Amino acid sequence: MRVTVAICTWNRCERLRQALEQMKQLRIAPGTEWELVVVNNRCTDATDEVIASGTGALPVRRVYEPEIGLSHARNAAVRAATGQYILWTDDDTLVDPEWLAAYVEAFHRWPGAVAFGGPVRPWFLAPPPPWIESGWSQIADAFATRDLGTDPHRFRGGTDLPYGANYAVRLAEQRRYFYDPRLGQKGGTVNLGEETKLVKDLMAAGFEAWWVPAAVVRHCIPATRMTTGYLRRYYFASGWLSAHNATGDDGPAIFGRPRWVWKRAVVCGAKYLFGRWLSPPEVWLENLVGASKAWGYLWHGRSRILSAGGRVGPGR
Repeated sequence: MRVTVAICTWNRCERLRQALEQMKQLRIAPGTEWELVVVNNRCTDATDEVIASGTGALPVRRVYEPEIGLSHARNAAVRAATGQYILWTDDDTLVDPEWLAAYVEAFHRWPGAVAFGGPVRPWFLAPPPPWIESGWSQIADAFATRDLGTDPHRFRGGTDLPYGANYAVRLAEQRRYFYDPRLGQKGGTVNLGEETKLVKDLMAAGFEAWWVPAAVVRHCIPATRMTTGYLRRYYFASGWLSAHNATGDDGPAIFGRPRWVWKRAVVCGAKYLFGRWLSPPEVWLENLVGASKAWGYLWHGRSRILSAGGRVGPGR
């Protein structure tokens, strides 16, 4: 069996260097051939030098995508792939030595399935603040971590889906379902959902998707993401995506937006602002998430994405 491992990168050459070094530890099961496709998404740093440094030790191949955006880069990787399956991970992850072999075993075990996903565990670059530890179960998704248990199971959809830092798709179907360029990160922006939309579309078409607990990666969480500002930006983008995917009537509207969303934005925002210093993290984090998602929902149609350095709604 031949498989393609794909990494899309934009100006994170040092993280990419670590990711490629870790790839050298992979165990390649007998009968497996693989290639590593790294998509340079119009990088301006030393990305090409890092890719070149992996040549020889890794079956690495550079692909250049001039149109900035994760969906554009993913689509470039799909067009370049030569494997029967394409395994996706990020430039800021460390794959487990058994990662590739675990996926190959899953491909043989469920030959009718077309999508797969595995655990994404946190790799903190600094000790997380106490409020993150206290409220971790509420905000783990903002750090792209995923753990759906130690037993394999067929994905059911909804929130039971793989995350973009660790999933795989059979190439024949992947080339029928490309990534939506309106979704996904684009430069220094926070935008979401290109990979979950694709997996949902596959499942809606009747294809199987499976959880592979042995295919583990660790995802980098720098100190710059361990802030309430980052959480507000992330959940703003999550709310924007919810509005983007919304169908049907959401009930009575105010200024073209559902009344219940305005209520949530105001009520959760006020509770967060006044409760930030008086309530335990489990309480004020719930309100931060609720307010940020509501403002993102309300903002849909006015701005496609939010700058990673921007603000989310009123206040801080």
